[in-house]
Amino acid sequence: MEDTRSVHMDDEERNAFLGSGGTGVISFGTSGGDPPHSVPVSYGYDGESGDFYFRLAYDVDSEKPDPVDGPVTFVTHRETDDGWRSVVAHGSLEPTDENGISTEALSGLQRVDIPLVDVFEREPRELSFRFFRLRPDDVDGRKESRS
Repeated sequence: MEDTRSVHMDDEERNAFLGSGGTGVISFGTSGGDPPHSVPVSYGYDGESGDFYFRLAYDVDSEKPDPVDGPVTFVTHRETDDGWRSVVAHGSLEPTDENGISTEALSGLQRVDIPLVDVFEREPRELSFRFFRLRPDDVDGRKESRS
């Protein structure tokens, strides 16, 4: 049996792994002792700024937490020819339409590619979507290292 361990990816490796977008899981903090609310999402990544962008279905009548009410954790993972790779980012989401970030967010959105992933119980055209930016407080990229 081959011994495997993980090691940190440097910024260049992490940016190459994230590309301009892909899929992962975002988890929203909850109150009390409740587990986080986690959902699969597609993301865009701007390697120039280090920001992540998300197109989230948003329903004001939903029991899901408001995306901007607390901390989030985003995780993406993929098997590669060289073993697994993963990135974990922590921070808070901000709507891209808020005053003061619109121009900067628009520039970032032009540099990303958010795949359209259908994980909804209804037709996506029946849903309202909002764009959010995650400017991570902390990002950790790890990769498999075979010894």
